[in-house]
Amino acid sequence: MKSIKNHLSLVIALLSILFSIQIFIVVDRSITTYKHNLATNYAVVVVSQKKLDTKQLKQKNTIIDTIEKLSPDSVIKKLNTGMSKKNIEFLKLTLPKFYKIKLTHFPSTTEVDKLTSNLKKDKNIKKIESFSNNHDTTYKLLVLFKTVISAFALVMIVVTILLIFKELRIWQFKHNERMNIMGLFGAPTWLRSAVLFRLAIVDALIASALTFVLFSIISTNEWVLEQFKTIGISIVIFDPVSDFLILLGIALILSMLLASFIVLGHKEEV
Repeated sequence: MKSIKNHLSLVIALLSILFSIQIFIVVDRSITTYKHNLATNYAVVVVSQKKLDTKQLKQKNTIIDTIEKLSPDSVIKKLNTGMSKKNIEFLKLTLPKFYKIKLTHFPSTTEVDKLTSNLKKDKNIKKIESFSNNHDTTYKLLVLFKTVISAFALVMIVVTILLIFKELRIWQFKHNERMNIMGLFGAPTWLRSAVLFRLAIVDALIASALTFVLFSIISTNEWVLEQFKTIGISIVIFDPVSDFLILLGIALILSMLLASFIVLGHKEEV
């Protein structure tokens, strides 16, 4: 029981950090996927009096993915009140050309402004509709959401690191007498601090394993999957290979670094 208590606080602290990091990864994936979906649905509409040179426009604006000419048939159909085929064909020739421009990714407000400015340089283009108001609102909400999550994760990580540091310091005090005796007999620093490093490694492994189990459950939970389905995105919530290796590496490196700092501090005190 005493051994479990000695490990519990450090494991919980490490688990909190790993949980925060994985949540940030999930949010980042969600935003990236959502941006991709928005880019698929988002388009800039331009009106031109003459046929546009689509290749030239794409060369000048690398953000442009495709340029699709919109058919005037739907407009003519609404205006058609028994016109002859000859008049319809003449109307098609006189109507301006409408183009729908798809982008390679969901653009920032600056990118939309730059694209609009470049398109206006083409003398044939008479009007540009970038739906800037709706775009700006959506983009700012995405940026705000990611910023809030990032700030929350950062605060959580910093506070938890301080708790881990304090817990390892307590362990150092518990074994201080034994470490001093070993030092008097000429034991090297790494040997005197073996218990501390072993604690750091074991707890890092336990925290990583618990995180693996926790997110394996979350990633297959029907309620969680339903929430992502509701907002129209599909992502990998937890990759049991790559994500686990990342979290395990972070836990081990963080634990070893903090243990090293404490050992160096102890050496200076002796």
